[in-house]
Amino acid sequence: MLKKRILARIDVKNEFVVKGIQFDGLRKLGDPNEKAYSYYNQEIDEIIFMDAVAAYYDRNSLTDIIEKACENIFVPITVGGGIRTIENIHELLRVGADKVAINTQAIKDPDFLREASLTFGSQCIVSSIVAKQIDNNKWEVYIDNGREPTGIDVLQWAKKVQELGAGEILLSAVDKDGLKKGFDIKLNKAVNEVVTIPVISASGAGKKEHILELFKEAHTDAVALGSILHYNLENIEIIKEYCNNNEVLVR
Repeated sequence: MLKKRILARIDVKNEFVVKGIQFDGLRKLGDPNEKAYSYYNQEIDEIIFMDAVAAYYDRNSLTDIIEKACENIFVPITVGGGIRTIENIHELLRVGADKVAINTQAIKDPDFLREASLTFGSQCIVSSIVAKQIDNNKWEVYIDNGREPTGIDVLQWAKKVQELGAGEILLSAVDKDGLKKGFDIKLNKAVNEVVTIPVISASGAGKKEHILELFKEAHTDAVALGSILHYNLENIEIIKEYCNNNEVLVR
């Protein structure tokens, strides 16, 4: 049985770590490289850097931050936001990223996801899916950092991105984001039931008990943590110890 992974998610705007509530009202929370190095020292398994405003500028502007991070952080790094072309991916991998997370461009041009996975391998390509509940057991895919509805069903899209060659799914829930009140267990369970690739669950952790509940109830493979780490609500090593002591093996 594969051990679960604990990831840190660092959203960046104008070279600052930012965190909002339901993808809105972003607050500045310090230097992304300092946060990343701190989490690395706490034994985080992987780090996700997301350009929070890339949708406005049609480009990812994190290359300098990634290059700097790779000088003293030796865990896998995923970068997302504003990735529109194969050249964008080349550039991010060149400066040290291990994977890229793609949302908006995959919706606009699903063949881009297929081309990316064929070019770089599925292990490099993460499908970022931002979900908003629209009915009981029904969620819609949102793009442009959670601002624009697409009319696309999340479960159908999750199956589609797996077919297109994505190696992982990063699943964010607009309704739970930044509230620190727990994950959307129903959403995460539903997505995990329709795909076989690993799912990284984001949005909702406020205490270590939420993470254990997610692993036990939704059978997700990994969790991406933002607020809970940025506000020092829990320590990564304590989260891992807590999960391991409660029959959920983490790395």
